[in-house]
Amino acid sequence: MVKIILTIFFMLHGLVYLLYASQSLRLFELQPGMTWPDGSWAFSNLIGIKATRWMAAVSCIVSTLSFITGCLGIILKWMWWSNAVVYSAFFSSLFFIFLWDGRIKKLDDQGGIGILINLAIIMSLSFFHWPDFGF
Repeated sequence: MVKIILTIFFMLHGLVYLLYASQSLRLFELQPGMTWPDGSWAFSNLIGIKATRWMAAVSCIVSTLSFITGCLGIILKWMWWSNAVVYSAFFSSLFFIFLWDGRIKKLDDQGGIGILINLAIIMSLSFFHWPDFGF
């Protein structure tokens, strides 16, 4: 039962990144007035807003694919499923930090909740080695 719940959770968490990819390409707004990833402290001035948006979209898509790979690993009993999930959580947290606008307000619009979820995933899989599915 835990395997099914975690697989669904990882899948849904990964799919949320597709929403952020759509937001970054301005296919739609997740919230009215949401400007993410414009104003990135690391990239907006360096490579420009348009390139930052495309980089954010590609990074989000890579994260989605990595989480889905981890889910497939659980389903197909691949021993390295947790590595795929941990690397995806780390990668997505890192790029959300680089795409942050540098202000403390509206952190949830900039992936703050996703970073907290990713930290929980990294801690549980890497440090506590939970869950152990036995494969």
